[in-house]
Order: sequence, then structure tokens, then C-alpha cells
Amino acid sequence: MALPTGYTTRNLMRRRSQVLFTALGIAFTTAVLCGILSLRNGFEQLFRPLGAEEVAVYLRIGATSEGDSGIPRESARIIIKERPEILRDDQGNPLAAAECFLALYMEKMNGGLVNAPLRGIEEASLKLHPTPPRLLEGRWPDWGSDEVVVGRPLVSRLKNCSLGDTLTLNTTPFAVVGVYEFDNSQGSEIWGPVERMLEALDRPVYNRVIARVHPDLDFAMATEQLEEDPRLSFSITRQSEYLAAQTTGLSTSLLLLSIFLTIIMGSAAVIGTMNTMLATVASRTHEIGILLAIGYSRIEVFLAFLLESAQVGLIGGMIGLLMVAPFHGIETGAANFNTFTDISFSFQLSPTIALTSVLLSFLLGLIGGAIPAWIAANRSVVDAIRR
Repeated sequence: MALPTGYTTRNLMRRRSQVLFTALGIAFTTAVLCGILSLRNGFEQLFRPLGAEEVAVYLRIGATSEGDSGIPRESARIIIKERPEILRDDQGNPLAAAECFLALYMEKMNGGLVNAPLRGIEEASLKLHPTPPRLLEGRWPDWGSDEVVVGRPLVSRLKNCSLGDTLTLNTTPFAVVGVYEFDNSQGSEIWGPVERMLEALDRPVYNRVIARVHPDLDFAMATEQLEEDPRLSFSITRQSEYLAAQTTGLSTSLLLLSIFLTIIMGSAAVIGTMNTMLATVASRTHEIGILLAIGYSRIEVFLAFLLESAQVGLIGGMIGLLMVAPFHGIETGAANFNTFTDISFSFQLSPTIALTSVLLSFLLGLIGGAIPAWIAANRSVVDAIRR
């Protein structure tokens, strides 16, 4: 016969204070893992825009990001006007745009400087994405004027980014005429007319060309064709693949950090759980002897104490989730290692992350309780009853 689950639950309730302190050790481990993975998830979600399979990015051959790419103006116009893979609208205009990208030191609201991402765009840039950017305040810039629109996250993070403010690029003032929202990494940038930005910043070349292409395009063959054209030494990449490559640096760092901290804190939590369960076994030696004497098998006693330890782990896991849950959706910022610019993203606590964290806490409870449960199950019946 198996020991009822209520037996372990009642024992936990009798030792509420001790159980709570032990569970808190596991809770902090769970909270750290859950928090870092939520940050990583929020960062990666920025680089997973819907419909990116239909959008292509042209870069200089060998460039890993638009920050270290350069496309001469004449080459960009050849790509836009002559490349057969680029789709056209009903009027026959190519669905493509040349853009520039650079970083500008700007002051944060709470002090300090960050590299804010600036992007020069063309009017066609707004029409290329299946899920286009949305204007929240003001208007889009006039394409021949010194005007910019600002991504919503930057309004509360950086100075001079509110509607009606003025940004100075080099020595040229640009008026902030709008605030936009975009469901990808470009949602925390400053946009302005590409030609005006190039002139203000004395930049001779674009950084990339972005275009809508045929869904069945063979990108490898298209790149070979570009390489064979002496006028065009560029590569073409599916935007989804390009964006995925941009997450590698920070995403990997956050993953390694979560693993490192989980190992360190998890080891401490296991030791704490083990000490608690050893004390529990020592204080209930007589009770263990009686259980064995009245017919419960050693494996049943082992499982009962192991379940008790696992329940402590689950309690810690739930506390850890409650500690992290209020941070869901809160925006923060970090450096994008590929472009060396500040990027805004939010904590995104997903069901998968929550389940992973709870399973980890359950596992920590099992590991911490295994040795004490084995000691309890292998007590001598006679010696245990005598105590």
C-alpha cells in the first residue's frame, strides 16, 4: 500500500516556516532563470516579424549587418530598377527602397549616453512589410524635409524624442513630427528621409536595399547572379534569416548567463533542500520506524519523502514565478552586439518559460531530497522505533 499524498502535505504544513525558507532558495533560482529567459525571449521576438519570408535584404558581400555594409547610390538604383526578383505594384513601381543606418550618441532620460539607432528611409520603405509600421502621433515626414519620426519606446527613454522636439544630426536640426510603432527591431529607431540624413551626416553611400520579392525565389542563385554582375558585388538574404543572425550575440550571452547562474544558485538551493530534508528525517526517525513496522515498504517510504521534497521545490517554483510575473511587458534596453546600438525590448514571460522554470524547481526538489529519502527508507526498524 502507498502512503497517501495527504501524509506528505500535512508534514509540510507542520513545518511551514522551515519549508518556506527552503522554498525561497529554490524560488530565487527559478526567478533568475525565468527573468533572464524572459528578457531573451523579448529580445528574440523583436527579430521575428510576421511575413519576413517575403522581404529580402541586399548587403555588401561579406557584411554581417547593415552597420558594416555599404551600397553606392548608383548600385542601389540598379538593384531597385533592374533586378527581376523584385515585385512591382499596380503602377509598375518596384517594391524596394534604399536605406541608410547609423548610430548617434543621445542622452537618456535618467542620465548617461547611448548609441541610438537612426535609419534613413524612403517613402516606399513603409509599404514593404506585410505588417506595416503604425503612426501613433503626428504624421510621417515630408520626404524632402528635415523631419523625423521616433519609435514609441524611445519617447520615454531618450531626451528630445517627443513630438515637437528637435534633434540635431551633425549640425542640422531635424523636427520630430511623429511617433510610430512597429512590431520588430526597427520599432525603437529614429526614421527620417534617407537623402536628407545622408546629406546632414555627410555619408556618401546607402547601407542596404530592402525589397519585396517572389515567394519562390532561390536566394543562392540570386546571390550568384549579383556576384557575376560587375556592377553589383552584393548579396541577397531573406529578411527572416538576416534578423535571426542579428540575435546571436545578445541571445547567446543571455542563455549562457542563465545557465551559469542556474548552476550556481541551483546548487545552493539543492544543498539547502538536502539539509532541510535531513533535519526532517532526523526528527521523524521514530515515525519512520512505525511506518516500516506497520507494513509500508522501504520504497514507499522513500517515495513519500522524495515527494515531500519535490513539493517544496514546486512551492519554490510557484513563488519564483510570482516574483517575475509583474515584470512581464516592462520595457528595457540593451546593446545590440551586431550594430552596437541601443535597442528597446520588453520582458516576455511565455508559457514555455514558465513551465521550464517550474520543472527546474521540481527537479531541484527531487535532487535535494533523494539522499535524505534514501536514508529514511533504509533505517533499521528496531533502531528507529527505539528513538
